[in-house]
Amino acid sequence: MGERKKSEASSILKQALAVNRKPFPWLKAFSAGLAASLPVIIGLLFGHLEYGLIAGLGGFTYLYVFNIPYAQRAKKLFFVVLGMTFVTVLGTITAPYPLAVAILMGVIGATALFIFGALRIAGPTAIFFVLVFAMTSGMTVDPELALIRAGLVFVGGSLSWVIAMIGWFFNPHGPEEDVINRVYLELAVFIDSVGTGTFDESRHSMMSVLNDSNETLTVGFISWWETDLFKRLYLLNQQANTIFTYILNHFLDTREKLPPELGQMVRELAHSFNRKETDAAYKRILQPSELDEEVSQLFSMVYDADALMNEPVTKINQSIQISKLSAKTRFGGAFDKNSIVFITALRFGFITIIAAIIAFELDLARSYWVPLSCVAVMSGATIVSTHHRAIQRGIGTVIGILIASLILALEPSGYIIAIFVLILTFITELFIVKNYGLAALFFTPNALLMAESTSEGSFSFAYFASARIIDVIIGSMIGLIGVWLVGRKSASSRIPHLITKTIRSQAQLLLVLFSELGDGFSASKSEELKKMRINIMNLKTMYNTASGEIPVNREALDYYWTVIFSIEHLGFLLEDCSKMEKRPILSDTTLSQLLYACEMMANAANQKCSPSIKNIPDIEGLPSVQRELIHLQKALISKI
Repeated sequence: MGERKKSEASSILKQALAVNRKPFPWLKAFSAGLAASLPVIIGLLFGHLEYGLIAGLGGFTYLYVFNIPYAQRAKKLFFVVLGMTFVTVLGTITAPYPLAVAILMGVIGATALFIFGALRIAGPTAIFFVLVFAMTSGMTVDPELALIRAGLVFVGGSLSWVIAMIGWFFNPHGPEEDVINRVYLELAVFIDSVGTGTFDESRHSMMSVLNDSNETLTVGFISWWETDLFKRLYLLNQQANTIFTYILNHFLDTREKLPPELGQMVRELAHSFNRKETDAAYKRILQPSELDEEVSQLFSMVYDADALMNEPVTKINQSIQISKLSAKTRFGGAFDKNSIVFITALRFGFITIIAAIIAFELDLARSYWVPLSCVAVMSGATIVSTHHRAIQRGIGTVIGILIASLILALEPSGYIIAIFVLILTFITELFIVKNYGLAALFFTPNALLMAESTSEGSFSFAYFASARIIDVIIGSMIGLIGVWLVGRKSASSRIPHLITKTIRSQAQLLLVLFSELGDGFSASKSEELKKMRINIMNLKTMYNTASGEIPVNREALDYYWTVIFSIEHLGFLLEDCSKMEKRPILSDTTLSQLLYACEMMANAANQKCSPSIKNIPDIEGLPSVQRELIHLQKALISKI
């Protein structure tokens, strides 16, 4: 047992210190540095360094930029700017009241974490909102400056918004093109995997990429601004989805490979996304002369994708039909006692408040660095990643504090501060994709430089370095202990309940899909489909969180993975059925059999036992749905 614990500890340390191979984001790093330093430079030009530094806090907005459609990016960053502005007002007004600051720090962190989690928005979630609030609460106490400081942060954030949106003028649908390129590359791999041992793995990868592309195109759609390029990308995505579903319905159990020409044609089609003019090389790949009807139909589908790529959009007689989950629906799905997003947000807020109160009670100078370190550690998605963050934060911050101490000992002023902010932000964004600890080496001195330059008081090198290191150690320990005590088994214990809930929502969707509900009914906009989507998203998030628990029950996770794998695939097929104009209408007897089988599976999952095997009737024209229900039933047989 002791050797195993040592091995686990060694593994966590190695993973925390590992540097991944992602490429350096040079353009994003430079843009982030520009967004952070430009407000400082403008402030200097007007003779107000302090105003420039406060406006520079709004520059943290750029750190929320990711490769998402510009339509979503514009809205996301706008609300980030508003959030930064609002917490600036709160930080300035509540500065004289330490208890209020402590409570609000937790509330702000929990709210930001919940919103980002519920809406599934990529980004650093709560940390920079808490940081801006903490830094403004640590400035000179003067509540009357609340609106001035908020206005400066808003201007700095707006400047970041402008910098982030510049790319729209050159390639307005760049993120959407990237994801469709990935779809067709993955589709080529999937076609090549038919009849091989890698089929199941490739099937899951293909479905994940299609889910990403559907989400990307959904958030990138603007109803009043439909471009020809977006329409082409949307239809190409739909065609890839059609090809994928066709293969599942006709080649799921085959042991024979498909003609290699199919994969080559799709791969060449994907490569054409990266060329200024479409290369027709894939047209020279000849279709085999002797093909059965099903394979010939698959070739025709690939040719249709070729036509969508090359034909003028005006000749394509298809329309865009986007079905979005509203923010209200997403928040409703996340606001549940068994939602890991809701549970994590509550835990995050509670522990942050405790850390802030402890820091104030210890009467530490710049006491907000304790809860900030706590927040940074808890920003890991799982307990394992929380340990990684603690190690990375500890090592990176200690060295970063020494760098900050040296910089501050030089007493920089004026444009030297702006240059340091530019360089440190640039390097931070450059290394954040490699390892959080490496980024902390440069983010820490950057934040400290901005904070100390806008605060009263000055300290010696030794005092400053030791004080900040103590803050980091205290905050990191509180974060680790809090997560360990409050959330150690919160995810894995809730998986059976969510599996039950998800299977029942799929049964409800089965009923509305294959029964007669009249001409006015739209399955793609039904409440049943929305519920199933939300449940599957919550289930996947819960599983990913459970996989990072310590100790982890590997046997249970392997069992749950098989079940969730089948549930996710069934959900994908049912959602695809909801888009069909004509679906088979099943008899009451057949529907009763399907619903009975689903309810038995749901009960078995809830009671953690194996279901009795029930007959899954045929669904005309949709054999893949029947097969997936059979697979799910078999997956639930194995006991944990």
